[in-house]
Amino acid sequence: MTVTEPAPPTALAAPTPPLAARARSVGGSPVRDILAVTARPEVINFAGGLPAPELFDAGGIAAAYRAVLAETPARALQYSTTEGEPALRAALAERTAARGLPTGPDDLLVTTGSQQALSLLATALLEPGDTVLVESPCYLAALQAFGLAGARVVAVPGDEHGLDPEALEELVIRERPKLLYTVPTFQNPTGRTLPAARRAAVAEVAARRGLWIVEDDPYGELRYEGERVPWIAAHPGAEDRTVLLGSFSKVMAPGLRLGWLRAPAALRRACAVAKQAADLHTPTVNQLAAARYLADNDLDAHVRRVAGVYGERRDAMLAGLAAALPDGSTWNRPEGGMFLWARLPEAYDTTALLPQVVRQDVAYVPGAPFYAADPDRATLRLCFVTQTPEEIAEGLRRLGAGLRG
Repeated sequence: MTVTEPAPPTALAAPTPPLAARARSVGGSPVRDILAVTARPEVINFAGGLPAPELFDAGGIAAAYRAVLAETPARALQYSTTEGEPALRAALAERTAARGLPTGPDDLLVTTGSQQALSLLATALLEPGDTVLVESPCYLAALQAFGLAGARVVAVPGDEHGLDPEALEELVIRERPKLLYTVPTFQNPTGRTLPAARRAAVAEVAARRGLWIVEDDPYGELRYEGERVPWIAAHPGAEDRTVLLGSFSKVMAPGLRLGWLRAPAALRRACAVAKQAADLHTPTVNQLAAARYLADNDLDAHVRRVAGVYGERRDAMLAGLAAALPDGSTWNRPEGGMFLWARLPEAYDTTALLPQVVRQDVAYVPGAPFYAADPDRATLRLCFVTQTPEEIAEGLRRLGAGLRG
């Protein structure tokens, strides 16, 4: 038998084709990079936007999964519709309507976390080169999603209360954007809440000038003082042009990866087509377990308990900031949510300072990555919900030591 020798490798193999331009131009998430560095258990991590795990209703969630798998295993483990399980959409519609926005199950699309909703909207709405307006500063992962879509991202000027509707209108006239993305309640990263009058003005600008509004509300139920402010989507003029995003990540558990979007019919259908291409549907068992949890438990009571604890933790952070931060620093007092925003004196660069702070076994997120342009390098975000008041006090002591060098 003749044995054929393998052909020698070619001296110069041809290179593989390049990555898509959008993949080359958009980096990873700076927050994810920070979390990887600060995963050591001894680090007090004010960087992550992580709910407190000891407050998860693990027993109630486990019971919901057991019931679903015991009673309807074939359905729970089977493929589902792209739009989402009817029982879950009905429960979500009821909760949304009870908060002042008439909603039926068919108005909703269940997504694999509200982050997927952003990706679906980018696919359905944006062409490369389209302009997107965002807050300044803005939720990091939204900047990433719009960047991957090839959008041109422009920040709307604002103040400690949020974006300025007059500046918004000027930008809409000049830039002709496709959409405005906003987190108006307990915003990430600043924790600020857009006042009701500005929400009405934003809705009016969108109606008069022709603009989609993407209103992201992952934190709105986590209020521990003050009065609830109605959604932008509930204001006159916004009805046919606002997409409202919701999530169970902050009020039930992020590991469920359950979010949803409420949108006008044509856009919702386009997002459903995009979702079919992305993952067919959100995991059936997770949807049915969430629906069962809502049927068997009082989620609102659970959220009130969580918000009570988070309020105590916010107060613990506020009590220690003056001693931890340099003289001349400023910070806000959020009425809810998970984040507090601070600004150090002009000479400080929180990105450059982070390595020496991490050496003290504490971490924050520098403010610069949250800006679409012209970052304020003296800013930083602190998450106050994951640690106990005692851990917060110790973390702030370490932070002060790290900032002093």
